[in-house]
Amino acid sequence: MTDLAHGVGTRHDLPVSAFHAYAGAFTAVLFSFLALGLLWPVSRFNGDSPGRPLPAALQRAADSAVLRRILRATGLAAAAAVLAHLWFGPDDPDRNPAPGAVYVLLWCGIVLASLLLGPVWRLLNPLRTLHTLTCRALRLPADGHRPDLAQRLGNWPAAAGLLVFTWLELASPAPASSVVLLAFLLGYAAVQLTGAAVCGRGWFDRGDAFEAYSALLGRLSPLGRSRGGRLVLRSPLNQLDGTPAAPGLVATVCVLLGGTAYDGISGTPSWITTVQTSPMGRTATATLGLLATVAAVALLYLAAAGATRLIAGPVPHPVTAFAHSLVPITAGYLIAHYFTLLTTEGPRTIALAFGAGADGPATPDPPLSPSGIATLQVTAVVSGHILGVIAAHDRSVRLLPPARAVVGGVPLLAVMVCYTLGGIRLLVA
Repeated sequence: MTDLAHGVGTRHDLPVSAFHAYAGAFTAVLFSFLALGLLWPVSRFNGDSPGRPLPAALQRAADSAVLRRILRATGLAAAAAVLAHLWFGPDDPDRNPAPGAVYVLLWCGIVLASLLLGPVWRLLNPLRTLHTLTCRALRLPADGHRPDLAQRLGNWPAAAGLLVFTWLELASPAPASSVVLLAFLLGYAAVQLTGAAVCGRGWFDRGDAFEAYSALLGRLSPLGRSRGGRLVLRSPLNQLDGTPAAPGLVATVCVLLGGTAYDGISGTPSWITTVQTSPMGRTATATLGLLATVAAVALLYLAAAGATRLIAGPVPHPVTAFAHSLVPITAGYLIAHYFTLLTTEGPRTIALAFGAGADGPATPDPPLSPSGIATLQVTAVVSGHILGVIAAHDRSVRLLPPARAVVGGVPLLAVMVCYTLGGIRLLVA
């Protein structure tokens, strides 16, 4: 199997020069902010927006017990198949579909599925299904003994899980090793099922790294639920505005954003040389690089939140107040970095799982030309940042005094410009 890393275009693949890519991205974000300052004086988003109800027949189909059982059984069967391939299959990612199933179909597939359909992993999560079946078999309470603990911990367990998974993929010595991957999956399952046994099924909503990942991206889906549970169509930015300000939310988003940024950095020739020649060794150097990237993303955001409070006056919970605006930026980076991997290694992994060839099937060509992929990547990065600027500005005009709403958003704009230029830099490196 080819290296399980994202496929990105080089500077020669870009349909415009690097200078024009930088200039265009900077101008798009800056002019979006200026236009919002002039034309968007009051908040327009409401996380409780009822949306437009979908037809009753579609509602019944989506909520049917049969469909939910099928999805849960599918998730459980897929997990069992991955474990079986890791336990009994060859320790060779060119002939074993399990590494591709985890790093491509799960990690990258969640992005597309959640952006289109909402938090789909909640219905497929095999650990949630195992917890439910265990509670029924042993007649244990599904809500656990300390449901309040899950609320107090918030997204912190998910942030930690995402960081460990990102380390496994990008910095560990042998991420595609069957033994290593099997140990991670079994250890992760043990931690999650223990958390659910103590805190109840509510643990998975915020404590499971993959459910939290899917739920955050699902905020940008056009499909949603009203307060009464009705399936509706509504503005993704309305749903994004309703992101719960849970403890650990900022950490979760920064791990996602920083991990994806490091994924791009890790493929640059300069960093490859650094890792290969470092006296600390590859794993230690890559680990420090990953942690430093996540820390840099977090510190930039925290500095902007603090500067907003200094400029605009007291802001309720300034750190979490604008955290939702980083979600579309994260989605843009994920699309830019993982599109090629998903569309090439995804079909190959599926073919391998169904027994295609002893030496494994050939990797298909990307669906877009190199210049088309580069255009998609730049568009995804810039669009994500523009949506982030809109979400942050809407929250600013709601929370800040009218006279300081625009100027109070300048620190966040500066950070988003830094993120934008950094993202373009990774695409042209």
